[in-house]
Amino acid sequence: MNNKTHGLRPWIDELNEAELPAMAVVVHDLLRLSQSTTASVRQLAEVLLRDASLTSKVLRVSNSVYCNPGREVVRTISRAVVVVGFDQVRMIGLSVSLLDGLLKDSPREQLQSLLARSFHGAVQARNLAQHISQQQKEEVFIATLLLNLGELAFWSHGGKPADELAGALVDAQVDREKLVKRMLGTGFDQLTLGLLKSWNMGEIGQLVQASQIARGPAAMAVALGAELADAVAADGWASPAVQALIEPVGSLTGLPPEEAWRQMLSSGEEAVRIAGTCANSDLKAWIPRTDDLPLDLSDLLQMEHAAPAAATVPVVPVVPVEQIDHAPLLQPDLELLKLSLQNLRLMARTPVDVDSALSSVMQALHRGAGFERVMLAVLADRQSCFKARKVAGKGSQGWLEGFSLPHDPASMAAFSRALKQRRMRYIGPAELAEEPLSEAHRAQLGEGAFAVAPVLAGEHPVGVLYVDMQLSGRQASDTQLSVLGKVAELAGLALRRLSQG
Repeated sequence: MNNKTHGLRPWIDELNEAELPAMAVVVHDLLRLSQSTTASVRQLAEVLLRDASLTSKVLRVSNSVYCNPGREVVRTISRAVVVVGFDQVRMIGLSVSLLDGLLKDSPREQLQSLLARSFHGAVQARNLAQHISQQQKEEVFIATLLLNLGELAFWSHGGKPADELAGALVDAQVDREKLVKRMLGTGFDQLTLGLLKSWNMGEIGQLVQASQIARGPAAMAVALGAELADAVAADGWASPAVQALIEPVGSLTGLPPEEAWRQMLSSGEEAVRIAGTCANSDLKAWIPRTDDLPLDLSDLLQMEHAAPAAATVPVVPVVPVEQIDHAPLLQPDLELLKLSLQNLRLMARTPVDVDSALSSVMQALHRGAGFERVMLAVLADRQSCFKARKVAGKGSQGWLEGFSLPHDPASMAAFSRALKQRRMRYIGPAELAEEPLSEAHRAQLGEGAFAVAPVLAGEHPVGVLYVDMQLSGRQASDTQLSVLGKVAELAGLALRRLSQG
């Protein structure tokens, strides 16, 4: 790379002499397919099959647990489309092309950090766009991913000038934008638009420009996705800057604040999972997890570091379920929750008996988090149905004898769907209006809102954790739902450790 390169056109020429144009051709062709209403599986396969390495990586991702929880073996692009979906395969192809193209050589810290933010923002923006226009969601994803293309390309292929700029930016007091323009002779924004134009991606360039002034719903999705990812990267999910975005996200999508917040969180976790399968480097490590949520009990959710490993497990005595006070207006007991989570973390390291593990799960969710009714429903009768294994809460004891719900992996019913998708599902008023409950569900659990989270002992599905607030009719808080997800994760780790002896 020429150390004397200076100005917009020289930098465009320099970067286009690197390996970026080959990546740009794939991105351009996949973008063209996303804009076509008649795109076929054959056309998608033709684009991906030009590069054997790209094809193998798309197939690898398509066989991952995230994209293919049923673990159906995928050996061809056409089969990947059937199993994973046309849009998903196209997005995988785009992601792999861009991530591998930019991260090919030993990536510097600035590149990984910025690419992680770009990828997180792209997933957030794409999911926001689904509420606006299904036709534009792929363009929104690409525009957000390429919003910082100029800077990404510079850190990827900038050579010695990139080393010099990185050193100059160590000074926190420097005006970053002015420094970049002085050293490169152009700004990163101008370089982004110039590269997109040279790659015949002018329409994406227009969307990128429109996002700078949030002109139109699609542009607003791009801007919000990028702003959210930047705010999370800067100060974590608990920051006021992130919380301030709940209202504009709700305004754009038409979601109430609590659902807008929940979508932001789930999109963040989705970005981590996709980055973990699409990127060769550990890109997901640069995307903040939702563990630092603004919870009243945020210190309790640090799963990996909160408790040291121990040779023996000093289990806090568990209060028998039948002795628990089942007050309808149950309130969270944060100290008890802390102790219960500590128990589960330790059990994930050192095996203890199953009953102690499950009792800690019940105690964490019922008395700790304040869920009024809790049940671990396990797969039974050759995985044909869910049956109650452990319960807590007023009126739940009868479930141990009479509860049974059919399990069908292809079903859209909440229990089966949560286990198939391997993610927590909250079924609130909006979901209940769109997805009527089965007669068996209503008869055994009622018609109110609830949440279910899958329990997995490694790759082995155990069942689901069910929680609700139907005794009082109150709504479960985001804090409680976050605890449910963590407890389900720890329960699976503890059960896996038990199975290993």
